[in-house]
Order: sequence, then structure tokens, then C-alpha cells
Amino acid sequence: MTSTTTARFDPADPQLVVQGTGARPASATLTGRRAHVTGRITGGGKTWTARFPLRAARWGGPELPLPAGEYALRIDGVEPDAELPLRVLPGLRAMLRGDMLVVGPPIDPIYDGAEAQAALERRYVDHTAPLENAVFFESFYGRGAGCNPLAIDRELARTAPGVIRYWSVVDLSVRVPEGAIAVVEGSPEWWRARSVARLLVVNDWLRRRYSRRKGQTVLQTWHGTPLKRLALHRPGFDPRRAGAVVKESLRWDVLLAQNPYAARILRKAYAFLGRPLWVEGYPRNDVLTTGDAAAVRAELGIAPGERVLLYAPTWRDDRQEIVDFLDPVALASETGSVVLVRGHSRTLLPGHDLEGARVIDVTGYPDTAPLLLAADALITDYSSVMFDFGVTGKPMYFLVPDIEHYRGQLRGFYFDLTAHAPGPVVRTQDELVAALAADPAAHAERYAAWTARFNARDDGRAAERVVARILDRGFVKATGR
Repeated sequence: MTSTTTARFDPADPQLVVQGTGARPASATLTGRRAHVTGRITGGGKTWTARFPLRAARWGGPELPLPAGEYALRIDGVEPDAELPLRVLPGLRAMLRGDMLVVGPPIDPIYDGAEAQAALERRYVDHTAPLENAVFFESFYGRGAGCNPLAIDRELARTAPGVIRYWSVVDLSVRVPEGAIAVVEGSPEWWRARSVARLLVVNDWLRRRYSRRKGQTVLQTWHGTPLKRLALHRPGFDPRRAGAVVKESLRWDVLLAQNPYAARILRKAYAFLGRPLWVEGYPRNDVLTTGDAAAVRAELGIAPGERVLLYAPTWRDDRQEIVDFLDPVALASETGSVVLVRGHSRTLLPGHDLEGARVIDVTGYPDTAPLLLAADALITDYSSVMFDFGVTGKPMYFLVPDIEHYRGQLRGFYFDLTAHAPGPVVRTQDELVAALAADPAAHAERYAAWTARFNARDDGRAAERVVARILDRGFVKATGR
């Protein structure tokens, strides 16, 4: 039985090293909500050592620092009693408190706190350095590097390789595109990049203070054609919310819409008046026409020939984690399928990965579009993925046990989903299983009307058109820095 333990951080190679005396433990793990690490145990007899790399690779990507969050330290038969102070290691920040490792982004502690951030903000506002031929990208508040900004990045890198590409990230666990520069939110580098980039491409609200410099442009791509009511159209009038919506939309110079229907709604919901609105299809959907589904399945560890169901519900205003209306393990068993579970970006941080036979939680997967490509069918509720998946021509199913509450109290709809859905609308998992066994051809007419209305410009070349307009307008230069 172990009598004592000590711990240290290895700054040369980001890892936690725990040492103890007595019998060698059988196992050692660090377990977080979206990632876990197995410790390598050496020694035995009088002393042993457990080494935990504070990096992990997921979905076939490179090894990256662990996502920020809390990790439970479990060493078989041992109760760690070490306390390690805050340390900034290559790529992350870490603190050990007993049996809990707290991981944070690699920002020097001197920049923590409201006073330090206010000083950086003042420096940002007063910045006078020349603008760079650069783009500042941000997707879902830096929690990932995907959606429309990713597709625009890839096309811009292809056609204008001289452009510098900064990506705003919450920490360095976020995989950024090849050749791009990751800047961690709140760091001096993040504030500087935001200040010197000639173009900002975002798919959600700009956080923190934004001070427009002469020559800067903001392209708001947004992140989906809306079924649920947005911004000024949400139920109940709140003067503070209305003021925030108008203030935010005044920061945008150009707004991108997937289709004319979305363009009309977004312009009114965000009071986006008198400024350019581009209707070019969604760049994020190009991969649904040009991508390789087999490669994505292989990356996810899915064997050829498996039927793949993707469950991708939207978030709820009245809860933090993914809804629990579906039992993915039971669904996999009942249908003989592999079930992918994709939570909304807003459930990424507070939630945790689901586990079970033939179930893969892909909430932490870098981008949604490849998952749509890999799936044989989509199960959703009110998520905008319904407007993207139509590009594939594959079946859709709508599991909506709370439709009255969601439609009548939480958000409201722009149109009657049950009257226009391009697939079965069901209330229970039993109804869903029955619908999955039925012939989807029964909804072919509705499906065709759906894609004609929402996907006319999703032809695999949306990113090409958007980048051509960016370069034509001179937001960045095709050559030179």
C-alpha cells in the first residue's frame, strides 16, 4: 500500500509526474469531460512513477494540449495528496489540487483578472500599428475551428496564400487549419491579431469590445438557416436584448446567408439595414458535394458497410447540456446501426462525452459538415443542420417530444415544421425506430420542395464565390503581406 506521493510538472515535455512508495498501482488515469489520458507507470517494489502526458490526439488529428477543464486523477489504490501551484507549460496552464487537475489555456497569470484584461483592451483600442494583410477567424466563440469560417479559410489559403490567417481559440486543444496561427482568447497576441487584421470572419457575435479601425471589415457568416426565432424576433420584448442586438449588428459590414429565405429573416431579426447581404449558399456545405465520406468514417473508426445514424439536436435555452430524449445505446441496439451523437456548440463545455456500445460522441469533433457527409441518416429536432443535410439527399427524421413547449414558450418557429418537414416527425423513440424501418420515399415530394427552397446555391462552390467577392472588394489582397 502506498504511504506517500509526490507530484511535479515537467515543463520541458508537458506532463504530470506522480511518484509514490509501496506497491506499484495497476492503473492511472486523468479523466475530463471531453478527453482522458492514461498514465504510464514504471518502477515497483519500493517506489513507482506515473507519467501523464498533458496532450491528446483525437479523430486522427495531431497531439494537442488537453482542453481546459477539470480532470479527475485516479491512481489505483492511491489517494494523491500533492498540491502543485499554477504552472504555465508549453501549450497549457495546469494546477494540481489533491486528486483534481485543473487545466487552463496557456495565458500568463499576469493577464488574468478584470484589471489586466481592461489594460489589454485599452491597448487594443489605442492600437496604431498598420493593418496587416490578414484575416481574423472565429467560429462558435473559439470553441472550434469549423463551420463557414473554416471553409472560407481553406479556399483563401488556396487562392491567396500570401494572406496571414489568425484563428481565435479558447485554448490550444482546438485544431486550427494548416498554415494558420492560433491566438488564445484574452492573450496579448489575441488582442493584437484582432486589431491588425484587415478582415474579421466570424459566425456568431463578436465578444468583448470591438473597436473598428479604418480599413477593417467584418464578414458575419452566421451559422445556419433559421427555423427557430432569432434576436429581435424571439418571444417577449426585452429592451436590453434589443439594444444588444442592434449594437452587435452595427459591427458587421457584410452578412452571408445560405438562401433567400434566410436572407430575409436575418436582415430583419438583426436590423441589418443598408449593408451588403450575400446570398451564396453556405461554404461549410461544399464538403457535402466534394468530400470523401469513407475517409471520415475511417477517421471515426467506423467499419465499411455500417449503417450510421447521426443524432444532432439543438440546444435549449432552459438547460446547459444536450437533451436526453433519445437513448443512443438502445437505438444502436434496436437498429443495428452506429449512432453518432453531436451536441450543439453550446453544450460542448458543460457536457461530457456519452459512452456505450456502437455509440460515438462526436460533440468534440472539429466540424459538423464531415459528420453529415459520413451519416446515412440524420435525426434532429429544430437544429439548422436540417437545412444543410438536404444537400446529401439522405433521409431525415425529426424527434420532437417537446415541440409545443419549444414552439410556444422557448423560441417559436418561422414556419410550421410538421407541415413542411422532409421526413417523419415523431414524438418517441419507438416511433423513431419504426420510421427508420419504413421507406423514406414516402417523403420524396416534400424533400424535393425543401431542397429547392433552401439548397439551390449549395453546389460545392460557395466558398469559391465568397472568397472571390472578398478579394474583389479588396478586403484582403490576393498577393503580398
